[in-house]
Amino acid sequence: LAKKVLIANNMSGLADAVFYLHEIRELSMPMAWLGILTYGMQIYFDFSGYSDMAIGLAKMMGFDFLENFNKPYIAKNITDFWRRWHISLSTWMREYLYIPLGGNRISPIRTYVNLWLVFLISGFWHGANWNFIVWGAFHGLFLIFDKLFWIKISQNFPKYFNIFLTFVIVMVSWVFFRIENIAEASMY
Repeated sequence: LAKKVLIANNMSGLADAVFYLHEIRELSMPMAWLGILTYGMQIYFDFSGYSDMAIGLAKMMGFDFLENFNKPYIAKNITDFWRRWHISLSTWMREYLYIPLGGNRISPIRTYVNLWLVFLISGFWHGANWNFIVWGAFHGLFLIFDKLFWIKISQNFPKYFNIFLTFVIVMVSWVFFRIENIAEASMY
């Protein structure tokens, strides 16, 4: 409850102030980053808080639910991010979309197409707006990059560099999740 009420709601106020009270063309770079960082924190603490409340309520009734968020903002790559973020949704997407499409037991090209399709579907699942489709395509593309080369290459970089780069990529993706108008999201 504290995640939701004390953190997410306060981050929401800051994010709204940037997104609604400023003309996107007139935002300075620091103000734009403030907006997306506060939105990134808002969405994490909202979802994580709701999940924690469900886990706690279920525990009170004798049920054990699995953790749904595992420190996603310290992920080392986008693949790692999706292992940590909204674990129940990620598991569902893997079990009911990715594996039935053939998963990774087929040709590499088909594996990449499957990854991309799963995240396009995930974007559509979040809402029938183009911004969600772009968000899904964005994540699907970075998952393909991970499989193609990034996970191997990134082993040569310091852990904190990989965490920082992944965090920036995820924050950029939240722009498309937050702003419904694709032209405005691109401008942002």
